[in-house]
Amino acid sequence: MEMDCTAVLADVWLMLDGECDQATRDRLQQHMDHCSPCIEAYGIEEKIKSLLSRKCGGEHAPQGLRERLKLEIHRSITVTRIERTEG
Repeated sequence: MEMDCTAVLADVWLMLDGECDQATRDRLQQHMDHCSPCIEAYGIEEKIKSLLSRKCGGEHAPQGLRERLKLEIHRSITVTRIERTEG
């Protein structure tokens, strides 16, 4: 089954946090193995998560911060995609 890139990117945080089951992890990984925009976005999100982990002393970021970051990343990805299709 084809996965929509938006759904993949929304679930990447679950995969990065180790909060998804193996079947979901496999579906996400299979999609990203063949979708360069998702691979690029995953790399960015992984770096942001790593940075937050280092700066927050390994503790979890507050839920509000996490939600704002997810929203901004999603907004950035959407704008980038629109600009690519228009340009």
